[in-house]
Amino acid sequence: MSNTPPTTPHACFTKEQRLLTPAAFREVFDAPERKLHQSHLMAFVRTNTHQQPRVGMAITKRKVPTAVARNLIKRQIREQFRVKAFGLENKDIVFIVKNSVKGLSNKEIKTEINNIFKKIEKK
Repeated sequence: MSNTPPTTPHACFTKEQRLLTPAAFREVFDAPERKLHQSHLMAFVRTNTHQQPRVGMAITKRKVPTAVARNLIKRQIREQFRVKAFGLENKDIVFIVKNSVKGLSNKEIKTEINNIFKKIEKK
C-alpha cells in the first residue's frame, strides 16, 4: 500500500488573487451584485473580468482597534479564501467588519467567514 495523500486542488494565495488598488475596491463598493451579511462581518460580491476570484479586506481601526486583532481577522479570511478559491467563480469579494469582534472566539469568526463563502458558492 502506498502512503501518498489524496490529491486535492493546489490551494495557494497569489498576488493575482488580491484586490490591490483603490479603483478595484471602489468598483466593488460602488456596484456590488450581492451583499452578504453575518452578525459581525459583511461581504460585497461582484463578478470580475479576470479568470479567478479575488479577495480584499477593509477592516478599520474604529471597528477593530488593535492591530493584532485586525491581522488575525485578515489571516483567517485569507486562509478560508485560499482553501475555497477553487470552488468560487470569477468574483471580487470585499470583506468589512460591521460590528466589533471583541469577545468573539477564533472559531466564531471562522464560522462567519465560512458562512459567507458558502453563500457565495451557492449562487
